Amino acid sequence: MRNVRVSFRSHSCCGRPSVSQSRRHTSRRKCMNIDSNAEQVLSLVTKYGAKGDLIVDQGNAISLKARDGQLEEHKVTSSRIFGLRVIKDDKVGTAYSEAADSDSLSSLVEQALTNASYATPEVHEKILANDAQLSTDDGIFCPNETATTDDRIRLALELERELASRDKVKNVPYNGIQDGVGERHVFSTEGLHASTRSRSCSAFAYALIEDGEKNAMEGSGQVARLFSDLDKTSLIEKVYQDAIDILNGEPVPSAHYDVIFNKEMQASLFGVFSVMFSGKSAKDGINPMRDKKGESIADPRLTIIDRPDLMEGFGYSLFDDEGTPTEALELIKDGTLTSLIHNSMTASYFESESTGHATRGPRSTLGVGLHQLAIKAGDADEKELYSGKYLLITDLTGMHSGANAISGEFSFGASGYLCENSERLKPVRNITVAGNFYEMLQAISLIGKTSHWNWQRSSFMPSIRFADVAISG
Repeated sequence: MRNVRVSFRSHSCCGRPSVSQSRRHTSRRKCMNIDSNAEQVLSLVTKYGAKGDLIVDQGNAISLKARDGQLEEHKVTSSRIFGLRVIKDDKVGTAYSEAADSDSLSSLVEQALTNASYATPEVHEKILANDAQLSTDDGIFCPNETATTDDRIRLALELERELASRDKVKNVPYNGIQDGVGERHVFSTEGLHASTRSRSCSAFAYALIEDGEKNAMEGSGQVARLFSDLDKTSLIEKVYQDAIDILNGEPVPSAHYDVIFNKEMQASLFGVFSVMFSGKSAKDGINPMRDKKGESIADPRLTIIDRPDLMEGFGYSLFDDEGTPTEALELIKDGTLTSLIHNSMTASYFESESTGHATRGPRSTLGVGLHQLAIKAGDADEKELYSGKYLLITDLTGMHSGANAISGEFSFGASGYLCENSERLKPVRNITVAGNFYEMLQAISLIGKTSHWNWQRSSFMPSIRFADVAISG
């Protein structure tokens, strides 16, 4: 069941409010201010004979970095930005403002309307007839945080110092603690108000290892809703062990190997080629899957789903940036392409329905994007998945410059381990993995039966074993 509130809760109390009640009252005052700002903007839009929607993003964050045992960065930020889209006579205009005073908001409307007047008509882009009132549950996605700034500083210093003190670690060039609350409101002239508020805190570190002439750098991170859920000890151990283990890596002979990408690299690989699901790219004529809906494009065991409803992930979305409610969407089912992702404009172009995948920022125009990519678990247990010889790829470089998302061709620098029957035989570095991603989807050997989140908690996938992948040593 999705966590939806039809309206904001009200709270009443007698006597002096508690700290948590005071926070709720402060949040409610901010919401009331945003509501009145939105009413001013959208009333003006209507007055000028246009329709429009308004995105309001606001948040606060703290970012900490350490170096050589000292705090190198302590950055505290707070922001609010209004992004307006207007449509008049089929012409679309956008504008944004970081100021919330009445004059600035009036200028925001005037600028958007002026920009629209110079635009080329776009008959498929409309403001949806949507008057829904949607909001996510703060208790789940924005729980009260008890950690102090001193707690965060202490963790940043300990993370860098303890990792740097390990044997053969020259330094920890990249590290940090980040913690913040982000809030988004989407309003429209049709009566829509959709809002979401979420908290995230993260820790990351990279260790540079040196041993004589050899060096290696590895890193990782963690993300959680609450600071107390970050685990410094396990993060340090993972980063250090990954760097030590790969240090003596050498190329393997050039050949075709079975390949398994670890959960981070597999998520990144599918992300690079996610254009294959884009309705906007299809509209623009640059999606190779545009005319392949209903066709078999992958191994029949492969099912790919976008899962905005998975609350454990940090890509959870109750609604998209047009305010359209989201739901799980099968993109590939049993190897067959079943859907592309659409906003209202691309859906209109293809005479379809929005799939709840609109993206738009206060400064940007309408696009499409995935929420949380998931792959249905297969039937291979670990013994079968990791049987025989294979390459486990733990790092890829040049993933954007070395990939052509239209043709599917790619060539990446890689490192990892040559393995046999779940055992690492030796570390591998300075190799190139190359091929065609769309052909690889049809050359799947096995799909694991257990799914895993990547550390950013943005994708949920089982391990996939690809057959006959070209490796150059």
